[in-house]
Amino acid sequence: MQVFRGIPTYNERPCVLTIGNFDGVHLGHQALLARLRHRAATLGLPSAVMTFEPLPREYFAQNDAPPRLTSLRRKLELLEAQGVNQVYVQPFNAAFSSLSAEDFIDRVLVRGLRARHLLIGDDFCFGKGRQGNFETLRAAGDLRGFRVEALDTVDLGGERVSSSAVRAAMLEGDMVHANMLLGAPFEVVGRVMHGDKIGRTIGFPTANIQLRQKTMPLSGIFAVTVAGGPLDHVPGAASLGVRPTIGDKLALRLEVFVLDFDGDLYHQQLRVRFWRKIRNEAKYDSLTELTTAIARDCEQVRQYFATGDNY
Repeated sequence: MQVFRGIPTYNERPCVLTIGNFDGVHLGHQALLARLRHRAATLGLPSAVMTFEPLPREYFAQNDAPPRLTSLRRKLELLEAQGVNQVYVQPFNAAFSSLSAEDFIDRVLVRGLRARHLLIGDDFCFGKGRQGNFETLRAAGDLRGFRVEALDTVDLGGERVSSSAVRAAMLEGDMVHANMLLGAPFEVVGRVMHGDKIGRTIGFPTANIQLRQKTMPLSGIFAVTVAGGPLDHVPGAASLGVRPTIGDKLALRLEVFVLDFDGDLYHQQLRVRFWRKIRNEAKYDSLTELTTAIARDCEQVRQYFATGDNY
């Protein structure tokens, strides 16, 4: 998959294009991308995704934007897994956000990317003040030589599949529902870094996973599986949060205690899949109380995976 930073002034080859945030690459996104691949194969053109960094809501509401489901790097991984040929990562800034709908069509769609066929979600709007919509695009396409296709929302059990719905499920601690909407277990990928090694002193050495996001829509203690290095989807207990027992207002951290493993994981890149939330974070008065709580968490994780039909 080719990844480009920004939009070219002129694309050498036309493409079949879709545009969006694609946060989480959930089932709704996957349906759109499947249609994109089909159209691209039919026309003999590359499939292309245009996405944004930062996300528009992060630009307009920096202190009030919802936490992301995926970092940019993780999103690119997921798009590649969906068979996308090209991704254009457009910096969302003052200049871009001020483009009129007409300028967006001319500079981005027609000259920049040479979109031959454009697929959009049923709620897609664009241009300064969100002045452009499907009808705007269809009228422009008739004049400028590209077709526009809108896909209906994916419905799952009467619920609209969206990044907001996934985020809401995670905030409620319902990983089963969140994973259903995603179409796969929520996964965090990161390298194991050196930490303060407190877990080692209390008998629960943890892998400190480097996070590429300052905020996430979930926190607490989770039943997870871990893959990477010497591990092949091994059960573990993960803590995602700010460690209230250790300090005050610490940065978000993901720590994983891998069950029945005694080895060196430093600098390994691990993939942590979240299956079930065990409990919320809690502050304990001593490391002894914390140790007892971790032991209890690990036992619940063992019981969860002992059923054999969870992963």
